[in-house]
Amino acid sequence: MIVQQRTIKEPVSFSGVGLHTGNISTITFHPAPEGYGYKFIRTDIPNSPEIPALADFVVDISRGTTLGIDGVQVHTVEHVLAALVGLQIDNCRMELTANEPPVGDGSAMPFVLTLQQTEIVEQKAPRDYLIFEQPVRYTNEEKGVDIVALPNDDFRVTVMVDYNNPALGSQHTGLFNLEKEFVSDFASARTFCFLNEVEMLWDQGLIRGGNLDNAIVIVDRDMGDDELNTLLTKLGIQDNAVLGSNGIFNNKTLHFKNEPARHKLLDMLGDLALIGAPMKAQILAARPGHASNIEFAKKVRKLYEQKKLQRRYQPKKSGDAVMDIGTILKYMPHRYPFLLVDRITEYDTENNRIIGYKNVTINEPFFPGHFPGRPIMPGVLILEAMAQCGGLLILNADGGFDDSKLVLFMGINNAKFRRPVVPGDQLVMDITMTGKRFNTISLRGKAYVNEQLVAEADLQAAIVNKEA
Repeated sequence: MIVQQRTIKEPVSFSGVGLHTGNISTITFHPAPEGYGYKFIRTDIPNSPEIPALADFVVDISRGTTLGIDGVQVHTVEHVLAALVGLQIDNCRMELTANEPPVGDGSAMPFVLTLQQTEIVEQKAPRDYLIFEQPVRYTNEEKGVDIVALPNDDFRVTVMVDYNNPALGSQHTGLFNLEKEFVSDFASARTFCFLNEVEMLWDQGLIRGGNLDNAIVIVDRDMGDDELNTLLTKLGIQDNAVLGSNGIFNNKTLHFKNEPARHKLLDMLGDLALIGAPMKAQILAARPGHASNIEFAKKVRKLYEQKKLQRRYQPKKSGDAVMDIGTILKYMPHRYPFLLVDRITEYDTENNRIIGYKNVTINEPFFPGHFPGRPIMPGVLILEAMAQCGGLLILNADGGFDDSKLVLFMGINNAKFRRPVVPGDQLVMDITMTGKRFNTISLRGKAYVNEQLVAEADLQAAIVNKEA
């Protein structure tokens, strides 16, 4: 597999009409630095807003994948992203003159040919592969969808489609080597729909740029000449057309016998690009579509973000810790006898949550005086331990620790102590950020021993400059 990140040497462009919006647009692919990923830039809007190609920014999946941020959108991005994934380009800036890339012939090949007009160049940074240690699955029983990622040393995708429609039947396909198979076997697979759907899609405001050259229409109903002419007129198609005798509207010839299944795999490559990292996995997908692809991508992206945090805070393996004591000492100002966190096992950036551990031993300096003959951890120190965990969460809330800042404890509300904490206990602290106003943070903390709640409280803290 490719080891180093890659981008393109110089800008290249492709123009045409958008499939669903019908807007004329030009997409220009630009080189991008290491770690940039994929971003779409709307040059037709003041200040040229940019939209990262990540699952977090998906706003619609109506017959295509739409990205958006602050009301600015880019429609039908999957074929563009599939071309980048298929050519194993990691970093690319894509400037658009409208809100949808041109559709071309309904496949990814126009974008592949455009990108092949320039050179793909290797960068210095290594590719950040997402490696699966166990299966990850998404299932929608109602729609019969099942997608699973299995651990693998390479990247492979197998797709099965079955629309319970005799005009299409069941089809399957598989991609086992991006470098050898993508361009020749999948890039030219075109988008498709059923004849029965065409009028409905038009009435929904879609396929405004659709014509007889940029999509495959599968004939799944009988239609008289008058009805056919009425439909063509409604769609603004002036060319003559026939239902055809091969099951494809206007007797269009398929590029592959299973071209619809191959296009579904192509769509999946584009949608899974929104995870934000190349994968080493075997992907098995039954009846995938944009909605299920995106749900699966969001699930996998959450896993990827968690693994990035583990790598960031645990350069050396230390059990199941995200932050071991050496890393905690690097970022926390507290020292003996007042450092009350031994390790962090989970950062949940999506839900602003952290889980930390404090091992309570008889050697704690407070036990001789609290209490002689019956050592009990002071409740105020349990709260302090929770607050220290919360401090680590707050300092990392914006994606990186700031050495110039301190977190100061401001207040406690609704504190309750359920049972004593004694030597030999392991205190597990579960802290969630519940609010933020300027530099003031609200936290909800709970502490457990042997999965039993021992203390809880609402905490407030402030972020201040360390040198103030």
